[in-house]
Amino acid sequence: MPGKRTALSRRLRGAPTDAEAVLWRHLRARQISGYKFRRQHAVGPYVLDFFCHEAGLAIEVDGSQHTENVERDEARTR
Repeated sequence: MPGKRTALSRRLRGAPTDAEAVLWRHLRARQISGYKFRRQHAVGPYVLDFFCHEAGLAIEVDGSQHTENVERDEARTR
């Protein structure tokens, strides 16, 4: 399954939502207090929109696509 998540991560990085693109412009290149963020980072069965290992911080940017599968998103949030 790791290969599938890697392929999914790559595909998602190539087609970010508008909100993800805007946020990435501010997170990339250590612009926020020197913290390094990764886009579409696989963790367990999930692919996080943004992840900072140093801060232990995961960021999910919810948009209209998340209204389609509310139960899965609630499980991911937990």
